[in-house]
Amino acid sequence: MRLEERVSRALKFVNNDRYILSLAVGQRADELSRGAKPLLETNTQHMKYTDIAIDEIGLGLLTIEGVVNK
Repeated sequence: MRLEERVSRALKFVNNDRYILSLAVGQRADELSRGAKPLLETNTQHMKYTDIAIDEIGLGLLTIEGVVNK
């Protein structure tokens, strides 16, 4: 899946707010770089931390506090 499609899917979980998405991706990528385990069931060995974070948000595996889906 292309990056644009993955970001579009993730944006739906943050009410299309790119700022909130960028903060959430940055924070989750930092957690992953410090040793947090990815929530994805696929092989993430060759993925970048930001890509893992975008996919986790886009699949609804992470909830972002303060965001209310309408």
